[in-house]
Amino acid sequence: EINDGALLLELAQGEADESMAKELGGLAKSLGEKLDRLEITSLFTDPRDSKSAIVNIHPGAGGTESCDWAEMLYRMITRCCERHEFAVEVVDYQDGDEAGLKSATIIVDGPFAFGNLKSEAGVHRLVRISPFDANKRRHTSFAAIEVVPQVDEDVAIEIKEDEIVMQ
Repeated sequence: EINDGALLLELAQGEADESMAKELGGLAKSLGEKLDRLEITSLFTDPRDSKSAIVNIHPGAGGTESCDWAEMLYRMITRCCERHEFAVEVVDYQDGDEAGLKSATIIVDGPFAFGNLKSEAGVHRLVRISPFDANKRRHTSFAAIEVVPQVDEDVAIEIKEDEIVMQ
């Protein structure tokens, strides 16, 4: 693509054709984004980083507020996956009683899916004026995200005879 862009630039300069400027600008932007993604991918040194990811989202303390916060996180993660062109398979999705979600599990498949998503793991906190509170008080909500790599099915487990203990 870089060679094609250089050839297109050379052709546009030789003909003094400014109509190709927009096409060259789009190509340069696309190549810049791909190079940025390649640079980030080069930072993934863990062998599990290239695997697919299993993402679990659960609301924590905070009732309806936390369920709503968990759904917001779910939408953020799925949209991030769409932007990275990862395939998202919804394994489990349980709606909350009033709003949001009770739990969700998705499998994200794509190049370096686990490497890109592993930093999202942990407890996420949101402090906001609650739309569910008639008194418009500030509420703190929590939601947990768990990200694990999907393992291959052809894992070979070897147990040596001297490691077996019978009681």
